[in-house]
Amino acid sequence: MSSKKESKQSKKTVGTYKVYVRFFWGAFMSILLIIVSIFSAAGLGLLGEMPEFRQLENPKTNLATQIFSSDNKVLGKFYYNDNRTPLYYEEIPNDLVNALIATEDERFYSHSGIDARSTLRAVAYLGEKGGASTVSQQLARQLFTGVRSRNTLDAIIQKIKEWVIAVQLERRYSKKEIMTMYLNLYDFNYNADGLRSAANIYFSKEPSDLLLEESAMLVGMLKNSSLYNPLRRPELVVSRRNIVFQQMLRNEMLTLPEVDSLSQLPLRIQFNPQSHREGLATYFRAYLRQFMLNWINENPKPNGEYYNLYLDGLTIYTTIDSRMQAYAENSVEEHMSNLQKAFFEQNTPRWNPTAPFLDISEKEIERLLEQAMKRSERWRKMKLAGKTEDEIKDAFEEKTAMKVFSWKGDVDTLMSPIDSIRYYKHFLRSGMMSMDPQTGHVKAWVGGINYKHFQFDHVYQGKRQIGSTFKPFVYATAIDQLKLSPCDSFPDGFYCVEAKKFGAHEAWCPKNSGDRYTGMRTLKNALANSVNTISARLIDKVGPGPVSKLAADLGITSKIPSVPSIALGTADLSVYEMVASYGTFANQGIYVSPVMVTRVEDKNGTVLFEASPVTKDVLSAESAYVTVKLLEGVTEAGSGIRLRHQGAEQNNPTFGTVVTGYPYQFTNPIAGKTGTTQNQSDGWFIGMVPNLVTGVWVGGEDRATHFSSIAYGQGATMALPIWALYMKKLYEDPLLEVSLDSFPAPERVNIPLDCDLLARLRQKNTADSAVDLEDLGL
Repeated sequence: MSSKKESKQSKKTVGTYKVYVRFFWGAFMSILLIIVSIFSAAGLGLLGEMPEFRQLENPKTNLATQIFSSDNKVLGKFYYNDNRTPLYYEEIPNDLVNALIATEDERFYSHSGIDARSTLRAVAYLGEKGGASTVSQQLARQLFTGVRSRNTLDAIIQKIKEWVIAVQLERRYSKKEIMTMYLNLYDFNYNADGLRSAANIYFSKEPSDLLLEESAMLVGMLKNSSLYNPLRRPELVVSRRNIVFQQMLRNEMLTLPEVDSLSQLPLRIQFNPQSHREGLATYFRAYLRQFMLNWINENPKPNGEYYNLYLDGLTIYTTIDSRMQAYAENSVEEHMSNLQKAFFEQNTPRWNPTAPFLDISEKEIERLLEQAMKRSERWRKMKLAGKTEDEIKDAFEEKTAMKVFSWKGDVDTLMSPIDSIRYYKHFLRSGMMSMDPQTGHVKAWVGGINYKHFQFDHVYQGKRQIGSTFKPFVYATAIDQLKLSPCDSFPDGFYCVEAKKFGAHEAWCPKNSGDRYTGMRTLKNALANSVNTISARLIDKVGPGPVSKLAADLGITSKIPSVPSIALGTADLSVYEMVASYGTFANQGIYVSPVMVTRVEDKNGTVLFEASPVTKDVLSAESAYVTVKLLEGVTEAGSGIRLRHQGAEQNNPTFGTVVTGYPYQFTNPIAGKTGTTQNQSDGWFIGMVPNLVTGVWVGGEDRATHFSSIAYGQGATMALPIWALYMKKLYEDPLLEVSLDSFPAPERVNIPLDCDLLARLRQKNTADSAVDLEDLGL
């Protein structure tokens, strides 16, 4: 009886077991079928759009255009929303690779896109012990699925899609390629799209130069770059970075002593924001943007489409030297901040009730302010919003919170927009360009004092009256046509170019500065001291037409009228034009058009554009050399002599205040010319050594904004100190190889240059019509 009961019990147990087995396998197969069905449905696009095979093979990413300096430094980028520059796996530091694997995906090299262990753990503990997203899944999210939805069902569908795409990515790409794509895509904030941009922005270096602690910080940010923001939450970022170290310890990539030591280190952020309004060479980059847009418009792709400057990942190689550019910008800032201090002191309401303007009426001041108001962005936006002119003008009188420029940093203040316009008109502006005269390569370009607040470029856009810096064109014409010598003398007396000559209706009778006349002067002395009457005599001899033609041949594209008054620099020209033209004198009479871009490549390295120099024979080598010797006289005994002497501050207070950096004490050959316009509205200095020509302009936005005295407003005070500061910095950097040598002379010079020796030879009546350089001691 009992055996029958046991037999029934046994059969019942076996039957129950079979039911459980069937149930288990049924449930397992059902779950598997559901998973396969879901994956199949996702793969077929039934759960929403999925990337096509072509998209997986060529995922679309926006690549910024990079701008490189001649010394291979990144000057900046052109981009819309994505400041992304790709890097190769070989450029990623091993420490960063290890940190990424230890922190984000420990089994990265063993799974096929889905980490089963991590997934089961995440499901079992509902994510409390870490997530399960592999690097491949995170890449899939960045490329195709986007930000995680807050809707639970949509989030689940997104996750399933990521699994499917991750597996597909693993089939098509190597592990190195997946890791590289992931690091190239991640957004680290502050326009730091991708690892290369992040390394540049947070640490001012390339990825390959990152230290272990820097790599760990960036890996820590991958969890949530907005939360782990090193500028806003440094303590939290340090904590997260140290977790990365702990993960590396766990995976035997670091030792405990190493982790303890590394965890004590501060962040050491060297924040280098990359925006169009900040960084190095901002004015040059603004010029370059327009240059490239013009080039793109004229050079479509083979298929007829146009390159996108902001998305196609072009590489632009420029002639700018990052070191020289930095020295130039520092020199401008050093002098202009000092000069501005003096200008403010001289334009207080007590000393100048119409500040910053001088010598104009209230009506003219109102006109200037209204013009500026109507050119402003605020006016444009209010006009688009349908406001009337009266409504807009009333709004410009209302005080509002704003941030304004000062040389000590931006200042938060409460000010009416019209007062801010007047405030900004107090600031003196500057333009500076430096060029190699033999190649035309532009080495430095500073278009103003601060691009964020003053975006008008005073190198290329701005054209101002050039004053005496134009006189060398008159002298060069006379030397070339008449074979005049620097030693030839002319009377320094009141002189008129008669009426109706050269088309003038009235006689032109220029006066010397201070109405001073001294008798006879050599051409060298006359140019050195900017004597107006001698320039008038010379243009009367050669005519204004040939002078205008020479200026055009020297690269001046602005129209210069053929009238005698051009001899004193009445034309409005740009720094860009003036530097290029002076370069011809230093290059033995051969004009070389300025070059800013040497090469443009597409994202694959294919050369799209390569510069070819544009040259023109303008002057004979002899005429150019004689002109250079005249210009050397300016710095030896003329208006540029302050480049050489010392001790002047004892008798002249301006040398101790606004002649920034004085004394300079240069001893090498320097050819140059100062320029000062009427009422001291513009100050110029263009200086040359054999392999570098640099021009500087300083003045107010309006001609009515100027110093009241020549002591402060002359070119030798306003512009020359920038040149001097810049050149001293260049000479302190021997790697730049800026020349200290004499200007190279032609093989034979028939025009006498040594005036003392020539005088002695003439006295002995032994002067020859052809005088060798050796005979004259040159």
